[in-house]
Amino acid sequence: MQRIVAGWIACLAILLGASAPAQAGGVMSLRVAGIIDPASADFIVRGLARAAAEEAELVIIEMDTPGGLDTAMRQIIKAILASPVPVATYVHPEGARAASAGTYILYASHIAAMSPATNLGAATPVAIGMPGGGKEPPGKAPEDAAAKGDEKPAAAAPLGDAMARKATNDAAAYLKSLAELRGRNLEFAERAVREAASLSAEEARREGVIDLIATDVKDLLRQVDGRRVTTSGGERVLATREAAIEIVQPDWRNRLLAVLANPQLAVILMMIGVYGLFVEFTSPGFGVPGVAGAICLMLALFAFQMLPINWAGVALIGLGAALMIAEVFLPSFGALGVGGIIAFVLGGLFLIDSEVPGFGIPLPFLFGTALVSAGLIFAVGTVALRERKRAVVAGREELPGSFGVITLVDDDGARAMVHGESWQVRAAGPLAPGQRIRVRKIDGLTLEVEPAEDPANRSQT
Repeated sequence: MQRIVAGWIACLAILLGASAPAQAGGVMSLRVAGIIDPASADFIVRGLARAAAEEAELVIIEMDTPGGLDTAMRQIIKAILASPVPVATYVHPEGARAASAGTYILYASHIAAMSPATNLGAATPVAIGMPGGGKEPPGKAPEDAAAKGDEKPAAAAPLGDAMARKATNDAAAYLKSLAELRGRNLEFAERAVREAASLSAEEARREGVIDLIATDVKDLLRQVDGRRVTTSGGERVLATREAAIEIVQPDWRNRLLAVLANPQLAVILMMIGVYGLFVEFTSPGFGVPGVAGAICLMLALFAFQMLPINWAGVALIGLGAALMIAEVFLPSFGALGVGGIIAFVLGGLFLIDSEVPGFGIPLPFLFGTALVSAGLIFAVGTVALRERKRAVVAGREELPGSFGVITLVDDDGARAMVHGESWQVRAAGPLAPGQRIRVRKIDGLTLEVEPAEDPANRSQT
């Protein structure tokens, strides 16, 4: 019976995406492949917290990344520096890389390792609007030349150049501080930021950028066994040769964050939200479009707050959607619609304030989304306006203008049959049974009518 219960518990844990607790003194492996984004940062931070709670011997971050967001990278590095459990960042498998943000994480880790045929470096910060280099030799700023008397001090640099230099200096100082903390190569840290320098695994070990090269995780554990490392909890001697390895995979929460942290999906969710609210406002009463639109709009805003968003781009996208909607109701002969498409495309171009690979929004996607949006909004708006202009065919509102026949005239008044119903009627002149009448308006439960021409007589004239 106990085996059956244990089996059901294990199956339930698998279905829910839960992992069995790691053994105390074991090794936890966190695999990160792709862009360093809020989802991967959340995955690593939670993994390090769990490793500390379970008193793991070592955490291995198996990494293959082209770089990522500065905010996500710094969140990971803060967690590594505060971790009482030693962290080994391992660029793996063969052919992987730790470029840009990956280099910073590698420098921050207690142990830096790489597989053969891997590389690291190219840690220059990039962002939209940051001009490229080439105007000055690397490492030689205008103020340095002026200090040496080579030339007169130049005029103040443009704001874009100043911002680029500020970001580069900040990144260089940050990476150098990590190098000083871990006793790694300071010179390469400087070159990786200022010159986008890169190194192979063998070059990195030879120049003191990493600690070791390992063919696989077991080889890594064998080489670090007995190594002394200093963490936030004090000095520790690793015992990893026979340690059990637990591979931790992202759970549903991390997968959801990874899906939402996609600029293209965020734009699509925003437009679906606009569509839903537009349909609900133009045809109220159904409810589903409004609810779905509100949910999608909230998800889009949540995605935007995770990403390096330029809110001017969001405002332009919203303005573009508003102009395309206004085109349906205002006779602008296409001016508002074209302006809306232009505002939408410009908003998409300015939306992401980073040039990290994978975070850009392609121009064909923007044009396609804008045209589809304009088409859908125009189609839905046209149908809604046509429905509003249609004559009412049921209810009290439909009675004015209807025809009927007088059925009874007595001292209490007159009654007429209109649409198969008997109504009390009154008129300015006399009425007679069988007379055809036309309804002018409704006054409570009484119809005000007037004599109507007989269709048969009208056709003879």
